[in-house]
Amino acid sequence: MPPITELTRIEPAHLARLEAQGIFTTGLLLEVSETPTRRQYLADQVDATPNDVLEWRDEALLFNLAGFGSAEHDLLLQAGIEGVRDVAALDLETFRERVRQAARELKVEPPDELTLDGWWEQARTLAGE
Repeated sequence: MPPITELTRIEPAHLARLEAQGIFTTGLLLEVSETPTRRQYLADQVDATPNDVLEWRDEALLFNLAGFGSAEHDLLLQAGIEGVRDVAALDLETFRERVRQAARELKVEPPDELTLDGWWEQARTLAGE
C-alpha cells in the first residue's frame, strides 16, 4: 500500500498527527476509517473533522483500483478527479474523456479503455461503501 504522503487532501499538520498515530499507509488509513464510529475516533485523535477523514478515505480508495499507482493518481488529479466519489459522479464517457485529456496535457499515454472502464466500475462500487 502507498504511503499516506501520496494523498493530496491531507494537510501537513494532520499528516504528522496521523503518522504519530502509526498510520503510515493508505491501507492503514482505510482500515482505521472503515465505519462512521472509527472515522469519528480518528478525527478526534488527529484534531480533524469526520468529513476530513471521509475525504482522505475517498482519495485513498483510488489506490484500491486495479493497476492504480502514483502515476495514475497524478493523471486523475490532472483530470480534476480527487477520489472515488468524483469518478462515480461521472458517466463513463465523460470519465474516459477527462482522463484522456489529462494524459494529453501531461504528455503521457492514457490507460487503455478496458482499464478506464474497470476503474470506473470499481470506483462506483467503492463509492457506495
